[in-house]
Amino acid sequence: MSDSPPKDERRPADLERCDTEQPGRVDGIDIDNYDDPNFDPTAMLLEDESPYPEVRSAVANTDDPEMPSATFRAWVLGLVWSILISAVNHFFYLRYPSPWISPARIVPLLLTFPIGKAWARYLPKVSVFGISLNPGPFTIKEHVIIMVMARVGNPSAYALDVIAVQRIFYNQHTNFGYQWLLVVSTQLIGFSIGGICKHILVAPASMIWHRNLTYAALFNTLHAQDTTGTRSYGGISRQRFFTYIFVGHFFYNFIPSYLFTALSIFSWICWIAPNNRLINHMFGVSHGLAMGLITFDWGRVTAISGSPLTVPWWAAANIGVTVVFFYWFLVPILYYSNVWYSAYLPLISSHSFDNTGGIYNVSRVINADGSFNLQAYQAYSPVLLSVSWTMAYGLEFASITAILMQTLLYHSKQIWAQSHRSLSDQPDIHARLMSVYKEVPDWWYLSIFLTTFVFGVIVIEVWDTQLPVWAFMLALSISFTYTIPIGVVQAATSIQVELNVITELIIGYVLPGRPIAMMMFKTWGSITMAQALEFTSDLKLGHYMKIPHRPMFLCQIVATVVAGTVQLGVQTWMFSHIENLCSPHQKDNFICPQTTVFGTASIIWGVIGPRRLFSHGRLYYGLVFFFVIGAVAPLIQWTLHKKFRIKFLRYLNLPIIFTGGPGHYPPINYLPWVLICFLFNYVIRRRHIIWWLKYNYVLSAALDAGYAIGILFVFFALQYPNNGTIGMNSVQNWWGNTVYKKTADYAGLPAKAVPDGGTFGPSSW
Repeated sequence: MSDSPPKDERRPADLERCDTEQPGRVDGIDIDNYDDPNFDPTAMLLEDESPYPEVRSAVANTDDPEMPSATFRAWVLGLVWSILISAVNHFFYLRYPSPWISPARIVPLLLTFPIGKAWARYLPKVSVFGISLNPGPFTIKEHVIIMVMARVGNPSAYALDVIAVQRIFYNQHTNFGYQWLLVVSTQLIGFSIGGICKHILVAPASMIWHRNLTYAALFNTLHAQDTTGTRSYGGISRQRFFTYIFVGHFFYNFIPSYLFTALSIFSWICWIAPNNRLINHMFGVSHGLAMGLITFDWGRVTAISGSPLTVPWWAAANIGVTVVFFYWFLVPILYYSNVWYSAYLPLISSHSFDNTGGIYNVSRVINADGSFNLQAYQAYSPVLLSVSWTMAYGLEFASITAILMQTLLYHSKQIWAQSHRSLSDQPDIHARLMSVYKEVPDWWYLSIFLTTFVFGVIVIEVWDTQLPVWAFMLALSISFTYTIPIGVVQAATSIQVELNVITELIIGYVLPGRPIAMMMFKTWGSITMAQALEFTSDLKLGHYMKIPHRPMFLCQIVATVVAGTVQLGVQTWMFSHIENLCSPHQKDNFICPQTTVFGTASIIWGVIGPRRLFSHGRLYYGLVFFFVIGAVAPLIQWTLHKKFRIKFLRYLNLPIIFTGGPGHYPPINYLPWVLICFLFNYVIRRRHIIWWLKYNYVLSAALDAGYAIGILFVFFALQYPNNGTIGMNSVQNWWGNTVYKKTADYAGLPAKAVPDGGTFGPSSW
């Protein structure tokens, strides 16, 4: 009897290890000085393949430089999607409830495929002014260009909330010129960092950007491109596998999204004891710690951190550490000890509260012109936060210093080496294939920066924004400083450290009492970094799919300007034509929930200010020591790892631990996510690697696609018509759609009742 494995389990020849480079080196960096948890140092680099199996499974290691990419067809379809998605998403962004064309890339990616095929088949092959209207077969590179242009329409431009809050909260009606300059400056200025990021965050093989592998696998599946994954297992084809999962999940999605929503909010223990507050705090999934672990809704699993199938197991495990230690262990201790008077508040909540336990009424502490009224504030209440939100602030403070220290200790040599290396010098096959295309000149990036910088200065100087130019430059400096450190972590883990809180904290101390300045500083300080990394992620997708550099750059810039302009036009039209837009009782539910939260934050951080929250002697002063913890903890980890070579320390990533927790989101969004990641990216990957290589990323794409298309269908067919009254007296009110609403968890009931005096908290503030 043969000792060889069954045919379906045989390891393909191109997965066998081969010694083509010095042992112990990745991206040309000594592994002793650069520990890459995604890399197996016993598997030497493959000469014509990526050293990372997940990349080999999803990305083709060949290229046809003659294949059309930025064709007339690609530009037309890309711009149409950019306009359509940006308009629809922003229109519904101001409504609650609302659909979300998300994952933003999946819907246009799927729908574009038959459209592109039909265009190639039925349109005449004629040229107008030398431009071919039908360049022939619809190519995979055209498809990528279209999807990248469609992506920029989601989410809404951050600056649009600034504009809306100025109008709603501060009665400032600005003109279109101001609004357009602000939107374009904040959306594009981050792209200018791309000239630096491309050498460090795109070209090296170790910068994986795992989420792009889902799209790469789906592109190659639709266009029948050959990869190691397609060759590695018998079974059904990737195309058939995708179709089965997509169709099945589309129909299944009706159950947790509409017919039996308790399967989504699956707080089953709370249904047994709906009035027991301790049980509801521990096992609830609306305001509790979700120790029941279960949800049957893919949308809830992926709501915060995306698909768990695209995240390395070790990265997900770090988030699991955050949830278990900080939220399941420390938070209950703090809560039931009534630290920060938190026991009078819901255990988990994103709201700010007053000393009666009600939502903080910011209108009571500001004057008619939006300025701070100190006497009214002292007569009313301090700002009080839920214990989970307080813990989230502390962890975010720690992440800000931890990310810099971790980069210095673990990645500085790699960053320095990569910044001086060209694509042709990279050991990775994909970088070598991309080296045949003309690079984007540095002056293109410089031009983007200078143009958008001037736009920002004009906005600041011509209109009354309360923000000096030096503060604008400080905000950009923060973004530029953190882009590469955060990008290194995100490329390796799919998890992004955010700068929202630190920018709010800095501007609140530097320029107190200036809410408009606070919003603008926060936007330039955090969104510049976020846009830079989104741009870089798209560059990596183009790198994997072998899209020429210059068309990729141009399509991103043009689509961003178009999408931002369209969203601004939609918002302007809505304020002119929808009565009482953004009021709490707007008759069509255009109540602007996210904009309202943004405006409330502008008052808490910009008007009341962080001095009254975090300074010495204030209630939350202890949280500032998390900055010290974040700086010291990576140093301790690095020292122990260098001295004792403790294996698990290689996989411990403190910036992720500090930034990856639930915060004001119940852990139900995280624990099933971690468990699914463990099942697929640890158990199945270790025991059935060949199956995993072929199907894992296709499965992720199919589940995302089935959910995205399904939730849009549910919304527009069943929830949006008749203002949501379809099934009001039948399916919407049966036990499976109401049981979780009759619990202490859903009501957000606190552990302690407000004392007899009607208030609690510090005696002075």
